Amino acid sequence: MANVPEDLHYSKDHEWVRVEGNEAIIGITDYAQNSLGDVVYVELPKAGDEFSASESFGSVESVKAVSEIFTPVSGVVTSINESLADEPESVNSDPYGAGWMVRMRMSSPGEVDSLLTAAEYEDFTKAESE
Repeated sequence: MANVPEDLHYSKDHEWVRVEGNEAIIGITDYAQNSLGDVVYVELPKAGDEFSASESFGSVESVKAVSEIFTPVSGVVTSINESLADEPESVNSDPYGAGWMVRMRMSSPGEVDSLLTAAEYEDFTKAESE
């Protein structure tokens, strides 16, 4: 069973969101990194880039495939995880910690309410893998 922290919000595209004030920290879930296999490269946007919810903001390249990453909320990127350029494998080893991807200042903080809870995400991934 994939690791699904209770304090996060989840998208059906397998991204997670940690809310800190009006900022969202975003990464891909344990389920997603496990499905991808060994991550070898992460392409991220630049600070200042603006995105709408469900818009692609980058990609993750693994030994198996290249997958787009979608932002679960709208906002402006305030910072990116620079360490992923040298250590993309931290997406595999610590997807909810060192493997975070971007911080965004949310333009519509209420959007997180439409995301899945940990329990809903677990049910979603169970149904998806059947």
